[in-house]
Amino acid sequence: MFGKKGDSAPEALDVAAYSDLLSGAREFMRAWAVPGGPAICFIDPAKLAPDPFAFGIALVDCLKHGAKAYAHAVGISEDHALARIWEGFEAERASPTDTPTELPPKGEMN
Repeated sequence: MFGKKGDSAPEALDVAAYSDLLSGAREFMRAWAVPGGPAICFIDPAKLAPDPFAFGIALVDCLKHGAKAYAHAVGISEDHALARIWEGFEAERASPTDTPTELPPKGEMN
């Protein structure tokens, strides 16, 4: 997996320019897209809140931010982008394409 000689780390988003905005914030999730494969997400609930309800709120916030990003990137309206995101969300809920797996405790990965 990560850290083997010759492997390259996943490309991270550069958020250095937003350090003021992120001051005091805690990262609770990272996500990657595998071409032709599943999304890979690392989630640390302890950094968000003890109640999963907060994760639901955070995900909807992410969807709305995603709509704004898609609208800007591909020249569509935010409403259209959000509608398509919700369509994808509901399609995945109805027929999951991936099964989440739990990672072993820190330090136990090969």
